Order: sequence, then structure tokens, then C-alpha cells
Amino acid sequence: MQKNQHWWQNTVIYQIYPRSYQDSNGDGIGDLPGITRRLPHIAQLGAEAIWISPFFTSPMADFGYDVSDYCNVDPMFGTLDDFSALVGRAHELGLKVLIDLVLSHTSDQHPWFAESRASRDNARADWYVWADPRADGTPPNNWLSIFGGSAWQWDARRGQYYLHNFLTSQPDLNFHQQAVQDAVLDVARFWLQLGVDGFRLDTVNFYTHDAQLRDNPPQPAGSYAGGVPRSNPYAFQRHLYDKTQPENLAFIRRLRQLCDAFGAITVGEIGDDLQYQTLRDYTAGDELLHMAYVFTLLTDECHPRYLHRVLQEYVAEAGNATVCWALSNHDNIRVVSRWAALGGSEAARARVFAMLLLALPGPVCLYQGEELGWPEAEISYEQLQDPYAKVLWPEFKGRDGCRTPMAWDSSADGGFGSTQPWLPLWPAHRSAAVAQQAGQADSTLAFWQLLLAWRRAQPALHGGDFVLGAADDSLLRFGRRADGQQLQCVFNLGSTAANLPLPAGASVLLHSDGSQAAGNVIELAPMSAAFIQLAVEG
Repeated sequence: MQKNQHWWQNTVIYQIYPRSYQDSNGDGIGDLPGITRRLPHIAQLGAEAIWISPFFTSPMADFGYDVSDYCNVDPMFGTLDDFSALVGRAHELGLKVLIDLVLSHTSDQHPWFAESRASRDNARADWYVWADPRADGTPPNNWLSIFGGSAWQWDARRGQYYLHNFLTSQPDLNFHQQAVQDAVLDVARFWLQLGVDGFRLDTVNFYTHDAQLRDNPPQPAGSYAGGVPRSNPYAFQRHLYDKTQPENLAFIRRLRQLCDAFGAITVGEIGDDLQYQTLRDYTAGDELLHMAYVFTLLTDECHPRYLHRVLQEYVAEAGNATVCWALSNHDNIRVVSRWAALGGSEAARARVFAMLLLALPGPVCLYQGEELGWPEAEISYEQLQDPYAKVLWPEFKGRDGCRTPMAWDSSADGGFGSTQPWLPLWPAHRSAAVAQQAGQADSTLAFWQLLLAWRRAQPALHGGDFVLGAADDSLLRFGRRADGQQLQCVFNLGSTAANLPLPAGASVLLHSDGSQAAGNVIELAPMSAAFIQLAVEG
């Protein structure tokens, strides 16, 4: 059967954090057989693809984003046979499978790094980014690690510093070396041959650094680096030289060519100062990434004028780029809590944010638990697992609160499979578990199911034009048009009701609280949204 090469252009991807999805053996950690067991939930929800965060062999200093063997499954998650069974079951259910490739760096326990650090003249001596110290012994430049401190770590064996954009145990690969590019392409080929349908590419614009190791300048006054908390010194630099180098695009072209040969797709994660410009550059034409996402809607800022400005920036700078939109993921506070300043109940916010996400042009990604309207879990300092949080606590509480285990029912272990999971089950999640919401017509889960089915039937939401309305203190408005359908998408994010006149021939197709128009006026209560179909002039 011939594959649909363009399935990705408007797809809905469901992100799975494997440690927290379903524990099949009672050890407190989710695993691949557990994911396989729960795939029907995702298919019934109406998602079309899954993205599985890393499950490769790893010492787990950064919970799988520090890989020590790219071509094997960490025993805590299962085996390669378990992975093949997962892919087979997903395909039976009509789900595509994307896996998370972490190519910019490895674990310091990877055999490649062990060889590289052993001497300056071995076969892999230049597979990582090594540099001599300055005359005074300090690091070669001012680059910073996202996880705190200098991006350079001294290694006494080589008498040099090595680059790490994240933990010191996550040394950066040197993509200026052809052999490194060839090796990671072999990794991608290995998983493609096992049947994956594509890759989410972690920190895709970090692969290549400035070969001259020039210092980054400071950020202009009033600006800060995207994708990190303002409390992080990393935000103070303008990242001109430590990432997003032009040579990176040559490697992306090689990876795209490989993926095209298998009919697979790529989703890049881009954290950069000029986010939509970089996204445009990385997805231009048919030779680079299929799509990418940025962090503009994953920040704490949520005022309607800020959201309008984000979409205005997208319109002005992204061009024809394909954005994969997300409001939550494994690295950010869950959106129901992160944007709580907008007001309304958690349930109301969950519905409005779902409508906003699914009305945006192109593919979207929803994160496990988002379909249940879950708030962020509260994790005490003593319970913390995230190394990022331990550096910046308490101004930044880290990523553990969005990574707590899935609750499938209200039992003591939430149906997760262990009463002693790696992170604590959050009581509020057990009371809003899958089983508690299933079959309830007014549940957040039911609303997501309805919304996803409804979206598939709307021509205007499948590649249609995007027309942004005027900025406002309370209302966010934009239009979608395609194939004889014209939709107006309106979101009341303010604290007072808004009465909107309906144009002649218009009708309300979907309202977040089920309201209908009264005559020629629709009332939008605070924290509510509506999709209005306008009459199309013939």
C-alpha cells in the first residue's frame, strides 16, 4: 500500500513521556509494553501519531536525553522486540510512530566519548568539541550551559575543555566532522528500518557550533533568549555563535534525504533568539525539516495582546513554514496552570486552550494528560528528580510537575502500575483520570474527542488561509478560509463577557461551553471560545 506522503501536514501528534505513561512490571517506571497496552486510548482520542520521548540506553542523568547507546532500548523500558511490538500495534490502530532522536550530544558514558577523551590522536579524537583553555586557564569563550554555568568542562586526561550545552555529562558532538554526521545518520537508518514513521529532533539547531569559538554578545536591553526562564543567565546572551550555524543546514539536508527514502518525517525542536525566522530557515522548501516547533506559546506570558503578537510574528516571519503548534510538553508547566492568570476554571481553560491549539494552521502536538485538562502537579524540593530544577530552585521549579505518572483510574496507583512510582502520583490527577472522564459527555476528555473529530471535517482547518484579527485586551481573533468555508475563531480571554454581532448568514459551529447565538448576537463569557462559520459570497 502506498503511503500518503503528506499525512503530516495537518496531523495531531500525541506526545508520550515513557517513564510516566504505564508501568507494566511494577518497578515504578513506565515502559514500552505499557505504552503498547494504552495505544487504544490514543486512537480513540482521535490523534493520528505518537511521539515517544527517549527510551534508548542511558545512565539517565537527564532521563534519557543522555544517550549511551543509540541503537538499543534501555532495560528499564524493555527490549527491541518490545519496541517492534509497539510499532506493529500502533500501525494496526492507524497511528504513526515518531521517536525522539537526541543527536546534538551524547552521554559521557557513550563509547564514542570514552574513546574521544582518551587522547588527542585516536580515531574519534575530534568527534566531540574540544578546545584549549585561554592563557589564564579559563574556558575558551563565554558560552553558557542551559542547565547553569559555563558550557565548557575541563577534562584532565586530554588537558582540554569539552563543550556541553546541557549537563556536564552531556558532551556535544562535533558535526563539523563528516564521520560524526555519517554515524548519526546510521542511527536514524537503524530506526527507520525498524518501521518508525519519523523523528522528533531534540535541539535541532544546536548541532553545529561556530568553528572559531567566538564569544556571544549580550542580549539587547529588554530582550532575552527564547525557551529558557528569565532567571537563567543563559537568557542574558545573544546566541550568535553557540548554535544555529549555517553549516547545520547541510546536515539537515542529508537527514531529510534519508527520511524521504523511507517516507518518514521530521519535527524539529528550535530554541533560538529569532524563533520564527529560524523555523522558516529550517523548514524552507522540500529539502530540510518537514516541520518544527518553537517556544513562543510555551512561555508564562498569556495576555491576549502577547498571544496576538506571537501570531503576528508568525505571519510576518514564518513565511510558508510548517509550524507544529504545542501548548504543553515534557519541558514546560502544563498550560492549564501556566496560563492560570487568564482566570476561569481549570475545565474552562482546558476547553478554550484545546480550541486555540486545534484552530492554528498546520500540525499540532498534545501532551499526555492535556486531553484530561490536568493542571501542573506540585513537587517538593525533596521529591525533585530534574537536574535543571535543582540548579535554579525555587525561582524555577523544573520539569517534574508535568512529568508525573498518568492516572488511568482513581485507584491507589492510579492504574499506572505501581504505588511507588519514580515521581509521585498527583491526587488531583487521580480524580480526573481517564476512567473517571470516559463516558461523561461534559468531561474534558469527551470535549477533546469531539473537537478532534470535528476538526477533521472542517476544510478551513486543513491548510486554509490564516487571517489574524486586530489586537485586543480581551479577545483573540483570527480567521481560517479554504475550499468554500470561512471560519472566524474567537477566544474571550478577558474577565468580562463580550457580545459579538453575527454577520448575516453566519452560524455558531462550536462553542466551548455549548452556548448558541441568541438571534444575531453571540455572548462569549469570560474564558470561552467559539468557532463561527461565515457565509461565503458566491
